[in-house]
Amino acid sequence: MMEFENPTAFFLLLLIPVFFFLRYLKLFRPITFPLTLGDWHGHYFKWSSPGRTVLGVVSVLCAVAGFVCLVISYANPVVHHQDRVYSSRGADILFVLDISPSMAAKDMAGMTRMQAAVQAIKTLESESTGDSVGLVEMAKTAAVSVPPTMDREVLFKKLDSIIIGDLGDGTAIGNGLSCAVFHLATSRSPRKAIVLITDGENNSGVVHPHTAAHLAKEKGISVYVLGIGTKGSVPLEYVDPQTGKARSGFLHSDYDRTVLSQIASEADGKFYEITSISELAQALDAVGRNESIVQSYHIKNTDKKYYHVFVMIAAALFLLSIFIRCVFLQEVL
Repeated sequence: MMEFENPTAFFLLLLIPVFFFLRYLKLFRPITFPLTLGDWHGHYFKWSSPGRTVLGVVSVLCAVAGFVCLVISYANPVVHHQDRVYSSRGADILFVLDISPSMAAKDMAGMTRMQAAVQAIKTLESESTGDSVGLVEMAKTAAVSVPPTMDREVLFKKLDSIIIGDLGDGTAIGNGLSCAVFHLATSRSPRKAIVLITDGENNSGVVHPHTAAHLAKEKGISVYVLGIGTKGSVPLEYVDPQTGKARSGFLHSDYDRTVLSQIASEADGKFYEITSISELAQALDAVGRNESIVQSYHIKNTDKKYYHVFVMIAAALFLLSIFIRCVFLQEVL
């Protein structure tokens, strides 16, 4: 919220009604000499131009608004920000997100599975915490897109730029998990977790999911598995990034929930079956609470001043007022 370090400056606004009152008393008016012209029949010329009147009013309003902006600038507007600076380390969490074509299926309240997953992750991580969060994209192969970081904007920017099918058509759950384990194994965080969001079964890759789950447990990493999607025939539409062609049709949606549940239990995690946006939000919230750590921090106050912004606006308004009077009203200053 904007505050003013010199609020007494607003008393200068009283000069505006005083100025117009003095103008009403014929003071502060330019010296003019009336010149009356008439034709041979005694009719006088009358200046009648509604457009000039309107422009005159606009010019005065611009000048008054410019003066108000100068007063606001003199009042020194400032916005105070408070940021948490953590002195202890939080949890390290890597999201392993399935970006295979089936994630384009639209069965999550009018959204695709991918859109629902991205929205839920951003909602969960929007609050500033001391946790480091990263992203692993997984399809036919897997790759780390965002290493664990506390910079949420980096994560959100990558989530918004995900391209379905960019890593091929397939689901390499083992590769995705092992890739995440590799990047968390050397972490010194007191808690480490992997959140796998997928709608399919392992059908690609060189690492078996159970092997990756056992490896995660050996490294002290919990694995949470979110199986997203409803059963049955689901409409699907996406653009193949390899060919640029639009793909559409219906997906027969069904996956082996038992396998996903075993993967989670083998790594001291939990399996969540997700069929709606509310279930997805609740599952991610539960994961966040399970991996939460009590951290010490202090508040850092930063101030951002905006006086120069109002000075620039005032200058623009004054110039506009002068331009109207010189060019349109043809007045000499």
